[in-house]
Amino acid sequence: MGQVQGTYTSHVIPSTLFRLSAHILIMKVSALALVLAFATPTVYGWGASGHKTVALEAMEFLTPKTLRVVKESLGPTYNYSLAGCSSWADEIRSQPGWGWSSELHFVDSEDSPPESCSVNTVRDCPTGNCILGAIANYTQRVVDKRLSADERQIALKFLDHFLGDIGQPLHVEALAVGGNTIFTKCHNDTVKLHALWDTSMINILLNTTYKNDTSVWAKSLVSRIRHGAYSSTARSWISCSSTTATEMASRNIKDDITELLDGRAVFQSLNCPMVWARESNSFNCPTVFAFTDGQDLCAPEYYNPAIAIIEKQIAKQGFRLAAWLNVLFDGEHGIHHGCPGPHCDFVIKHHPRIEGIATHEAHDD
Repeated sequence: MGQVQGTYTSHVIPSTLFRLSAHILIMKVSALALVLAFATPTVYGWGASGHKTVALEAMEFLTPKTLRVVKESLGPTYNYSLAGCSSWADEIRSQPGWGWSSELHFVDSEDSPPESCSVNTVRDCPTGNCILGAIANYTQRVVDKRLSADERQIALKFLDHFLGDIGQPLHVEALAVGGNTIFTKCHNDTVKLHALWDTSMINILLNTTYKNDTSVWAKSLVSRIRHGAYSSTARSWISCSSTTATEMASRNIKDDITELLDGRAVFQSLNCPMVWARESNSFNCPTVFAFTDGQDLCAPEYYNPAIAIIEKQIAKQGFRLAAWLNVLFDGEHGIHHGCPGPHCDFVIKHHPRIEGIATHEAHDD
């Protein structure tokens, strides 16, 4: 997951210290860097099926207002659904003019699995050109009324994808280019470790458990969040404890977005994406890289604990994607619609400076 050097210019959000490239802006890149960009190993977080499942699940937890905004933005081109564009960010990055977006799908955690796993923004994403910075950038852009509808749609499509990618452990890992240069065994096939986690194990799960249908899988995850195995912990998925030693107060998605749109936060201050990145990275030491040469990683010893992690990570990121968009478009988490637990007081009054979002007073459902 090598870095591509370039100069990125933004013309829309002067209040923040940090900048990523805006997709239609000029990016000055050397010819050598362009060659390196297209030579970078393919990295697809979760694969098409995983991303579609994240999006299908998220659609079930959107508030009515957020759902309306999403449908109006995406339109018939994407079947009015986050699922219709969930792999768009993967599909476009090999196209002319989009190569710069490749490095935004991950953060290169320069740790040492399986002995030591960690994420540090100063070490791993010093320029902001990583998934942590991308989430901050497109969170700003998706509600920026100075941008065209097409530009805000692009921001929505990137958020749809990146909030899925950040839940994939190997998208928070630099070792072996995020597992892309490690070849493993899956039954009778030889696959890259990254592809094993993106696609191979998910395909086995879909074929053996969910009738090879992502909608069946998504419905199962939604049911587990609302009434089943995930219901007791789902609320904690959108509450993010501080990632700094000096600020230990509990934080949540609303805090992150309000501070970001207020211009009071650079991307390193976004607690939730950082917490989620560290959570994903934490699986690399005990599970992802815990195998021996020649071991069949699609046999039960490795597959069973791995697929349990994959399912829960997909469930978390679909739930989190919905909460993120609800705060942006409706001013509240909104997960109280069918949320788990007896005290689902998730509705939060949004900050009045968030442009284009109607005020909603806090209330119990």
